[in-house]
Amino acid sequence: MPASRPDGPWSHRRLHLIGVGGAGMSGYARVCAQLGARVSGSDRAEGPQLPGLRELGVDVHVGHDAANVPAGDDVEVVYSSAVPADNPERAAARERGLRAVPRAELLAELSALRRTLAIAGAHGKTTTTSMAAHVLLAVDGPDPAYLIGGALTTTGLHADWPAGDGWLVVEADESDRSMLRLDVDVAVVTNVELDHHATYGSLQEVREVFRELLDGPPQAVIWDRPDLLELRDPGTPVVPFDATDVTLVPGGSRFAWRGHEVTLAVPGEHNARNAVAALEACRLAGADEAQAVAALATFRGAGRRFDRLGETALGVPVIDDYAHHPTEVRATLEAARSYGSRVVAVFQPHLFSRTQQLHREFGAALALADVAAVVPIYPAREVQEDFPGITGLLIAQAACDARPGMPVHWLPSLADAERVVGALLRPGDLCVVMGAGDVDALGRALVA
Repeated sequence: MPASRPDGPWSHRRLHLIGVGGAGMSGYARVCAQLGARVSGSDRAEGPQLPGLRELGVDVHVGHDAANVPAGDDVEVVYSSAVPADNPERAAARERGLRAVPRAELLAELSALRRTLAIAGAHGKTTTTSMAAHVLLAVDGPDPAYLIGGALTTTGLHADWPAGDGWLVVEADESDRSMLRLDVDVAVVTNVELDHHATYGSLQEVREVFRELLDGPPQAVIWDRPDLLELRDPGTPVVPFDATDVTLVPGGSRFAWRGHEVTLAVPGEHNARNAVAALEACRLAGADEAQAVAALATFRGAGRRFDRLGETALGVPVIDDYAHHPTEVRATLEAARSYGSRVVAVFQPHLFSRTQQLHREFGAALALADVAAVVPIYPAREVQEDFPGITGLLIAQAACDARPGMPVHWLPSLADAERVVGALLRPGDLCVVMGAGDVDALGRALVA
């Protein structure tokens, strides 16, 4: 199939995406181009998603400038949640009277075009969405479209929109409430936990958003926990799911599902649970159960989710993982422990606000490693001046408190971490670098 369809149903549209290099926005740019729209976009720096967009014909600009917004009064401007109101391109759109909308508006339009399977949850949604897309690509039936926050290793893409009437599999994001704009046929909820402290002041607020998500879809797949099942109105269809009698093996697991033996090649009990959620969702989407199980056996993970980058010069495997919440750090390290190796963990905190709220919980989770190192906070949209005294040192100290005597290193930069961690590693170890920022660059440097 051609990468884009200039004569497609959106051929009359001109879209400019601010923040186009992000994992989500780059996917939207790709599918809009495939639908036939003329697409342009900008991001503050060059990134790994931009070359592929240029190959699709997307007019990509590095740096934000009012001149990046194409001429004409029919341009629609879409911006990610990380783009502030004073961005020069948003300002230009206001001055010119152009339609300017958050990414949620575009997501709503896309989900209205196909039957939509939306996977939500505080943790596990990228992996579960990737599993579901992988399965639906493999079983009999039309190929699905998908929009995922990480690269689908099956295809190497974050998003795709093939021709036909296949399902849309989408990662539903609660961080900015954009998931509430989706037009959903099957909703999956993997778990609910307080995160994104700049958006939510309490767990109850988070629960109400998930309750609203579950209010509309005709079908729902929900982790079999009373506090989660009660978010779905009584009397409406629901499929509770869980993974039971899981046998963990190095690098994977085995378990039974609806009379089938499932073999999974990604580690950890949490991934077994993600797999059951994906299988139940695909079953509701019409997938043959046996074909779905066979397809899932070939799943090799999602981008930056227990992603093996290679080995160091001493033969130490280096794993990259997007874990940026204590629950995710714990699940990742539990999966790492299933290999039976000494686990050396490097953690890059993400956001000062999250570190301020959860540094003790992060320390307790890091205590599952044998050796831990903490590097400075990746600030994303926040600034240190607004959070005096909040540094990664709080997490390192909490890890020492949680497991006295455990070697814990507080390192002032990724360059220091490369030098120190490289010297710490020895044959037989497993090195895990974790965080939602740029810590994957450290992992790649260790295997270079």
